[in-house]
Amino acid sequence: MKLYRLFSSRSFASRFSMSVLRCFAVILLFGLFAASCSADILRVVVEDAIQPVTAEYIGRALELAAANHDQAVLIEINTPGGLVESTRDIIEKIVASPVPVIIYVTPSGSRAASAGFFILESADVAAMAPGTNTGAAHPVILGEKMDDVMKLKLENDAAALMRSVVTKRGRNVELAESAVRESKSFTEQEALDKNLIEYIAASEQDLFHQLNGKSFKRFNGTTATLNLQNKDDKNKDLPIRDYRMTLKERILSHIMDPNIAFILMAIGALALYAEFNHPGAVIPGTVGVVFILLSAFALNLLPVRFAAVAMIIGAFILFAAEAKFASHGVLTTGGIVLLTLGGLFLVDGPIPEMRVHLSTALAVSIPFGIITAFLMSIAMRARRNKVVTGEQGLIGEIGIAQTALAPAGKVFVHGELWDAVSVVPIPAGEHIVVRQVDGLTLKVDPVLAAKPVVA
Repeated sequence: MKLYRLFSSRSFASRFSMSVLRCFAVILLFGLFAASCSADILRVVVEDAIQPVTAEYIGRALELAAANHDQAVLIEINTPGGLVESTRDIIEKIVASPVPVIIYVTPSGSRAASAGFFILESADVAAMAPGTNTGAAHPVILGEKMDDVMKLKLENDAAALMRSVVTKRGRNVELAESAVRESKSFTEQEALDKNLIEYIAASEQDLFHQLNGKSFKRFNGTTATLNLQNKDDKNKDLPIRDYRMTLKERILSHIMDPNIAFILMAIGALALYAEFNHPGAVIPGTVGVVFILLSAFALNLLPVRFAAVAMIIGAFILFAAEAKFASHGVLTTGGIVLLTLGGLFLVDGPIPEMRVHLSTALAVSIPFGIITAFLMSIAMRARRNKVVTGEQGLIGEIGIAQTALAPAGKVFVHGELWDAVSVVPIPAGEHIVVRQVDGLTLKVDPVLAAKPVVA
């Protein structure tokens, strides 16, 4: 009886339920821990210029790999170069990563130039595919002729960064520095022969087979070895997980293209102008604000020249002046020239891929100048036109005296019968002209040269 009471009691049921829940919780935690310790390879693909979004993307991938205790991070790179600050940010994250980082220049025909060379040399393991190249890492500033002191400072700063990275990795310091000071470039075979990289691999699988079980020196001086074979099947490599950009990063990556940012700014300005000329339309104003803010956000992250911004503003002033002053297209032409030059010099990118192209600047400037000048001229002409409605619309109109005006009487004007007064007697049937409107009474004068009026 006591045993029956024990098992039928609520306390026993409660304790039994809690025990089951604890078991499930332990199983779940064990599963999550096992998943986090899967020791996979995390793959990151960089196929664009190096800029702040690229640095954020790589940084997030390295953090995820560290949290999951992955075996390695594989960064496949194909870049013409990019911004110095973003490059330094990426290098800092790579050398501080607890997970080994493999930089692989791929596919064939691609490159890791300029900033890409710095990132390649910062890797724990540097590899290139056949038919690729790297180097040409001399620092440049677009649109400025640097004096000898400034040029030397930039070179020394970049060369010091290269030496500090390459020395720790045990690679050819002198040759790597020559890529900075002399803009030297190297094929994959030259880079391997001269100890700038460790492997040439035709594919990821080829790279993993070469790298499996090989030791390498990490940035902190320790030696590490990668086991890239699957524990369950020695003939298979470790699984590779792709880490892709988030939606936010993909959007930012697109709008941070200087050409896209310039186009967004032009469209936004045109939409705002349309809103100012048609108050209450709402849609043009909304589109204009959104596009201008997107452009401003992108340009805020890029090296922008304020002199170029002043040139773009000056172009808009010339477009507005064309509508006010009859310059026969001279002001519009000046505005197009200023807008084109402002677009070309807007972003101080170190490589052509990070500047506004001439074709983009012309494709935006010429139509924008013509459309803006046309719209402004229409608006100015509309303001100058005679008012044809209301009281002001009656002044100057021609009518007929229905009765004699001596001085008051009735006149027929604009299809309506009005009370009218005249300082000069006007017989019935004579043509009159309206000079003033006083409430519901017109002040008229006789028309010396009669004009036909359709009543």
